[in-house]
Amino acid sequence: MQRAAGTLRAVLPDGVHRLELPTPFAIGPVSCWVLRGDPLTVVDPGPLRDKTRVALDDGLGGLGLRVEDVELVVLTHQHHDHVGLAAEVVRRSGARVAATPRLAAYLGDYERAVERDDAYAVAMMARHGIDDDARQTLDDISRSFRRYTEGVTVDAVVAAGERLVAGGRTFTVFERPGHSPTDTIFLDEEGVLVGGDHLLEKVSSNPIAHVPIDDRDPVEVAVRDRRRALVEYIASMRATADLDVAVVLPGHGVAFTDHRDLIAKREDMHARRARRILRSVNGARTAADVIGLLWRNLPVTQSYLALSEVLGHIDLLERDGVVRAVERDDGVIVWERLPTASRAAA
Repeated sequence: MQRAAGTLRAVLPDGVHRLELPTPFAIGPVSCWVLRGDPLTVVDPGPLRDKTRVALDDGLGGLGLRVEDVELVVLTHQHHDHVGLAAEVVRRSGARVAATPRLAAYLGDYERAVERDDAYAVAMMARHGIDDDARQTLDDISRSFRRYTEGVTVDAVVAAGERLVAGGRTFTVFERPGHSPTDTIFLDEEGVLVGGDHLLEKVSSNPIAHVPIDDRDPVEVAVRDRRRALVEYIASMRATADLDVAVVLPGHGVAFTDHRDLIAKREDMHARRARRILRSVNGARTAADVIGLLWRNLPVTQSYLALSEVLGHIDLLERDGVVRAVERDDGVIVWERLPTASRAAA
């Protein structure tokens, strides 16, 4: 181990290399992991973009490799910054693509998948008090981001609990929904965890309000049966805490150790944020009202991430019996504190 900036950084296992690939998103560069073994594997090759393409070529070149040498592409979840370039890598190399059944369904009918997700997002914003202008702006932005991904056929579909041989290592597959519905982690016998965005060392993974991967009407789901993404994510983290992990290869940033300590810190952070949000629910408040109280100068481009965060923590409060949802005549949901909330807000 080596200590840097007050944290323990992991020495990479033999045959594992990190490529830092640029993205156009606020999160910054994505970590593409090269597993140098049989089959030669890349994990999450980044967004469909010229700068990313050049960085991938250069990064592999620095290892004495080419994109054409890649034999397997492993994908951890559905976001543009992770899967966008996969189809191009396949065209250049003939590589197979490995992902779970949910992610395979999403990427196999990509245009339908993103249409459903955008319809769900617009319905969620209307349901929770985000104004028309912000809804239209965010829908336009989301549609513009589609150019960073294209669909790809997953020809190595691996379900939870199954094994995947990648880069000379044998991984067990685990579904860990929360940050997205398709989050997947892969753990080998030596405790090497390919983690995607499930666990990030420097920033928390925002459990984003995505539509479930199924055939239901996305607007109806938003109104009647939306995902409780943060509740889902905390359950996923707790399941990961039960695994024996030596080193995490995250979707952003460098490899790190001590996943259980990080998970404990994330749980504590979410509990503190929930208490803060509870203090904002004074009377009947929409989620949009709470956003306005917490972030007074929030750029409109961040409204959906803020909505995801607020709803995620309100879901924790609702689960704990301290708030309840009330539907107004116009179909907008307001949240009310219950008498049991006084101690929870302290």
